[in-house]
Amino acid sequence: MVMNVPTRKKEITPSDILSPADYAKRRPAMRAEVVAKKKNRRLEVGPFATFYFECYETMLQQVQEMLHIEKGGEAQIADELSAYNPLIPQGNELIATVMFEIDDPVRRTRVLSRLGGIENTMFIKVGEEKIMGAAEPDQDRTTAEGKASSVQFVHFPFTHDQIAAFRKAGATVIVGMDHENYAHMAVLPEAVRQELAADFD
Repeated sequence: MVMNVPTRKKEITPSDILSPADYAKRRPAMRAEVVAKKKNRRLEVGPFATFYFECYETMLQQVQEMLHIEKGGEAQIADELSAYNPLIPQGNELIATVMFEIDDPVRRTRVLSRLGGIENTMFIKVGEEKIMGAAEPDQDRTTAEGKASSVQFVHFPFTHDQIAAFRKAGATVIVGMDHENYAHMAVLPEAVRQELAADFD
């Protein structure tokens, strides 16, 4: 007997979005819920980089926040959905916002100027299988001068077998980068692996 496993939503529609008044009332509780969810959707890799694995809930919160802050009303909704829907996993992938978090602006510029092309070196390794990331094609994430953006959006496409391996309890999953100036890896904690496994169909 095959059990039906509920899948996560893959697209935000206008009907999902609360009115400004309703969101203002529910904002503290909704933000607290998303903060709790994000706890098992983040991973620090090396001294500066953090992977934030996105999903429907994190992107819906982002859209609601943008509408709340910018107050663009109905006219703003389409642009926000166009920007954030592509960052919701579609059942055969993981998607991460990767942030290089360096407080000092001078040091940040110096470090990022040495990390050009790093968006093409990110990977997830499951057992012996290495899944290379693909940068979101919305814009160049490395300047002509070779400076990397401090924020990267990366898709990790999985095959059916790779998904099955990822889902195995206790599976060793490594997230990393192979850049010549930033070669770092980190093991995904089991609680994070379990949370991200639900992103797959």
